[in-house]
Amino acid sequence: HSVKMVAAPKKTKEAIAKAAQAGGGKGKKKKWSKVKAKEKVNNFVLFDQELYKKVVAEVPKQKLITPSSLAEKFKLNGSLARQAIQHLYEKGLIRKVSNHHSQLIYTRATAVKEEEEAAASTKK
Repeated sequence: HSVKMVAAPKKTKEAIAKAAQAGGGKGKKKKWSKVKAKEKVNNFVLFDQELYKKVVAEVPKQKLITPSSLAEKFKLNGSLARQAIQHLYEKGLIRKVSNHHSQLIYTRATAVKEEEEAAASTKK
């Protein structure tokens, strides 16, 4: 079996030149997509009396207390959130769950008493 190769029809020089001008090359240069700028968050760096009262009133009611949750909710910066947690812990309003070096995890203090009471009543 011999297969014959059919030659592509020869183009004239004018046709080749026309094709090169028409569709060849790169065309338009690729544009970089614009990156959306993250808006600046103006978080508090110090407590004023109003903010302090709000934090002391509301934080001990939360189930999960972390620096990031406080920063998000009360518009505090991270270091202020950590100080607030430390302050509430020393006052006995919240309870430590985990003290990882980067993420402190606390919960409300009432949960401890309820758990201890429940544990004590089941032992009887």
